[in-house]
Amino acid sequence: MRAGIDTGGTFTDFVWWDGQSLRIHKELSTPDDPSRTVLAGIARLAVPASAGIIHGSTVATNALLERRGARTALITTAGFADVLAIGRQNRPDLYALTPQKPEPLVPRRWRFTVVERINAAGDVLQPLELDSLEPLLAQLAADQIESVAVCLLFSFLHPHHEQAIAQVIHSRLPHITHVSLSSDILPEYREYERTSAAVINAYVAPLMSRYLRRLAAGVHPRPLTIMQSNGGIIPAGVAAAQAARTVLSGPAGGVVGARFVAAQAGLADIITFDMGGTSTDVALCPGRLPTTTQGEIANMPLRLPIIDIHTVGAGGGSLAYVDAGGALHVGPQSAGAIPGPACYGYEAAAQEQQALTATTTDANLVLGRLDAAHFLGGAMRLREDLAQQALQQLVTAMRAPSIHAAAWGVLQVANATMERAIRRISVERGHDPRHFTLVAFGGAGPLHACDLAHSLQIPRVLVPAFPGVLSALGMLVAAPTRDYSQTIMLNLAAGDQTPSLTAAYHDLAQRARAEMAAAGYPPEAIKLQCRLDMRYAGQSHELSVPAPADLSDKAATVAAFHHAHQQRYGYHQPDAPTEIVTIRLAASADMPTPRWQPSTSEWEPQEPRIGHKHVWFRPGAPTLTPLLDRARLRSGDTFSGPAILIQYDTTTVIPPGWLGQVVQYEHLLLQKLDNYPSPNQ
Repeated sequence: MRAGIDTGGTFTDFVWWDGQSLRIHKELSTPDDPSRTVLAGIARLAVPASAGIIHGSTVATNALLERRGARTALITTAGFADVLAIGRQNRPDLYALTPQKPEPLVPRRWRFTVVERINAAGDVLQPLELDSLEPLLAQLAADQIESVAVCLLFSFLHPHHEQAIAQVIHSRLPHITHVSLSSDILPEYREYERTSAAVINAYVAPLMSRYLRRLAAGVHPRPLTIMQSNGGIIPAGVAAAQAARTVLSGPAGGVVGARFVAAQAGLADIITFDMGGTSTDVALCPGRLPTTTQGEIANMPLRLPIIDIHTVGAGGGSLAYVDAGGALHVGPQSAGAIPGPACYGYEAAAQEQQALTATTTDANLVLGRLDAAHFLGGAMRLREDLAQQALQQLVTAMRAPSIHAAAWGVLQVANATMERAIRRISVERGHDPRHFTLVAFGGAGPLHACDLAHSLQIPRVLVPAFPGVLSALGMLVAAPTRDYSQTIMLNLAAGDQTPSLTAAYHDLAQRARAEMAAAGYPPEAIKLQCRLDMRYAGQSHELSVPAPADLSDKAATVAAFHHAHQQRYGYHQPDAPTEIVTIRLAASADMPTPRWQPSTSEWEPQEPRIGHKHVWFRPGAPTLTPLLDRARLRSGDTFSGPAILIQYDTTTVIPPGWLGQVVQYEHLLLQKLDNYPSPNQ
């Protein structure tokens, strides 16, 4: 028995598995202290003390986005204090005449250096001078530094100096709660990226640690585990120490859940589309979980393994406004949980028309795509009058002919933003979206899925049985996972590199098995998956490829890299020498997966139609559309659009020209008819 809990910007989602069936629940989030909502939901669901809690947290993410982490210092090798500020010479905005780089998480006065030096072979050129620590220890105490990141030159080859510094800090400055060593967090080359990872971890670890201690005390005696950005789960204690591994835990749960339900429906190649209240997350899964070490958070590199997710600021709560040039924008600013979209009716904005700002949710409500009486299963009634008041301001600014025209414009702008996001992870990376199935989830995903699929020529849309809480479901089915890596720099053209590669693999495997065994997983349940970061000699970037079963099979290793390079960049160089830069190992453990029973033939059929309403599927006149109660549909049922499917956790919009079928496990498969015209025609 276990509960998956995903904290979102607007709602916190709960999925409770009692060993036989699933129950779902939503609570409005409390951004000031997310644990309040978590504990309230656990109490409302009456989760017993013997159940486990698996949680996806936004604490680390929000701390980075809002720059409200711990007072953090950085200790590095003499002469390298400014690596964090120099970074890379990338220009995210090519046309900015005076480009502005975000300030480093650690200001210059808290970036300290010590006398020591290790060379690129891992040899000690200058031993660590402990006396050089004295001035900085005094400064750390005087400035009440709470957390310290340590990143010394080439410490991934020789971590002893970093470890010695940590011992001194712990013994002399007990008020410093966290010391993050780059040799532990990211034992890889590239000084800036390794420094960034260590600093990010040090910056968020104290906040995450306090939050998890508070939450663990609240859920006690239930064991608490945390979702990682890589799609696996780790104990709360590990997450507190390595908080940087949790910065995308919520979206990662969604991708894991999407792959789980797609497998139930017999689908392998999917594009995940997770539209929540604040943002939209998309990922392309070509038969596997897409992981990368090239991630970025708050304009800072984070080279820890994460699911390759692209995020845009388009959600149900995204604010619509007209700029000085008369152009309509939707997002990235969001109304959040409080005050939320205008139709929620919260706070003083409900009484002040001039304070109301239209959101995507308000536009969906005015266009009939949401039903005011059935939101959250009827537990929360939406106010269409407030949505109209908010949109009326856009009518004037846009010079639109009507409120419905303004609402239609809001949806088209939001859809365009999300369409670009899907193109970025598919077409721009050599994948044809027509060969994939769009898996739509999140509280708002099924509202927009068919329109996006039509624009991108995606032939099928899968709407899971519980789309509004799929990220929480993904946490229930995620496996315990630990990641390990080590830079090795092997030139495959320089002779037989098998001994070095095999030795590096065995070192990582031995460590992985020991740590997984210490967490209570038997040896027979542990699975190891090895990948290699490779490049052509002279390149400054790598591609990650699966390692062959036989690490001595150099031909298979090189062939896998050529294939990956061809797919990503459109060419490969079969005669060019190749290098293995880094070896990576993922250790996971088998875990019982929730398997709820599909409906049986003994179920008494019910009429799914519960009413009609006018819905805008085009910018012109509305269409009288049936409202269907999804709870009354069972596997094998079919219907055609137009239709609006109502359920507790979301609403699904099925335009004219789409066919729907309820497949196994009550998932909904939507397919587009040929020659169906564009909604804008």
